Amino acid sequence: MNNTFLILKQEYLKRVKKKSFIILTILMPFLIAGVYGLVIYFSIKDDTEERKIAVYDESSLFLGEFTDKGTTKYHFVPKEEYAELKTKIKGSGYYGLLHIPKDIYSNNQAQLISEKQLPFELAEQIERKMSRFIENDKRQKVIEESGIPDLEDQLKKTRTNINLNTLRISDSGEAKKSSSVIAFIASYAMGFIIYFFVFMYGAMVMRSVMEEKKSRIIEVIISSVKPSELMAGKIIGTALVGLTQVGIWIGLGGIALVVAQGFFSPESAQQMSQSLMESQGQMNPAMAQATQPDKVNEIMGLISNLNLPLILFCFLFYFLTGYLLYSAFLGAVGAAVDSEEDSQQMVLPVTFPLILSIMLLFPIAKNPEGPLAFWCSIIPFTSPVTMMARVPYGIPTWELLLSMGLLVLTTVGAIYAAAKIYRVGLLMYGKKVNIKEMIKWLRYKN
Repeated sequence: MNNTFLILKQEYLKRVKKKSFIILTILMPFLIAGVYGLVIYFSIKDDTEERKIAVYDESSLFLGEFTDKGTTKYHFVPKEEYAELKTKIKGSGYYGLLHIPKDIYSNNQAQLISEKQLPFELAEQIERKMSRFIENDKRQKVIEESGIPDLEDQLKKTRTNINLNTLRISDSGEAKKSSSVIAFIASYAMGFIIYFFVFMYGAMVMRSVMEEKKSRIIEVIISSVKPSELMAGKIIGTALVGLTQVGIWIGLGGIALVVAQGFFSPESAQQMSQSLMESQGQMNPAMAQATQPDKVNEIMGLISNLNLPLILFCFLFYFLTGYLLYSAFLGAVGAAVDSEEDSQQMVLPVTFPLILSIMLLFPIAKNPEGPLAFWCSIIPFTSPVTMMARVPYGIPTWELLLSMGLLVLTTVGAIYAAAKIYRVGLLMYGKKVNIKEMIKWLRYKN
């Protein structure tokens, strides 16, 4: 046990003292925010590439309806030019050729020809333009045939937008405002974070073992330390590194949340409005009301209405058990192979359930009560990621306890099996190892 503690301490301090760890811990939240910011920026940024679309309207219904939008330009062409462009669109200067047939009303079909694969947004834009025109035209004909005066104005008055406020009844019977959007974002984000860190720190254990085995330092180490103590020290030490990093980020997130709540409180909003009125003399009441960050306060309230203690507990539990499960497997792989190439072949079968869980995360977060979500959150190899996609929505206690119990039992069994592979594989050199060979090692007696 003393040897395990010494190895644990050495692994922990070796990684925590690195400048890369300190820099990554500080910069990672900003990097993640920056990446999402860039994704959002480029998603809403206007495209600068000009696309010229030739339109042949055989129905003569849409003449003048296709107006230029942004960098997309529309140009109506006659039948003769259309026939020529149809065979020679390449090099014509047009990005695409749109053909609207005579029977567009009856078959609802049009054709867009291009030498390139058309962007989804462009095709959707054209479909939307044509659909809206036909809908408006059909509605106008119905209005004219009805003979009812001011029918169009009356129909416009019937248009209604409903805002759905969702409430969640707690175990105590108290109704709290909830948001499916907030729950979805929280579930997907936490599942992805667990996947990322379990994979990253598990691979860190594997690389550490491989480096020591390749340099033959491992032969010196195990002369005074049992292989099981060495593996335990490496796994637990790296786990503490991960917990330190996650703990710092949770602390920073909590501080940011408190600061945001204080900054956007009604009192601070009122003070902000008063200071603006004093600096600008007099402010329009509507403008003063607009300065109050009600939307931010509402989001903060929805976040606080989540069962944050349970979510935090489950996050730490599934992070630790998921890490122990996969780091044990990856540590055994690192001990069994001699080269990076061999490790790549072994890593995929071992981590496939983890990769599958991140692929299923989106449909599970969309339907957290379905059979797919249930079984993936119960099966121990996928539950560390998929269960976190369900926790923010609230799940039955028995399901959570069953998932945790099965995961703990599987993790204990995995550590035991990995320790046997680890013990044999550490001193195994020059032999290609496969899954079948590793299963044989499990049968060896101590």
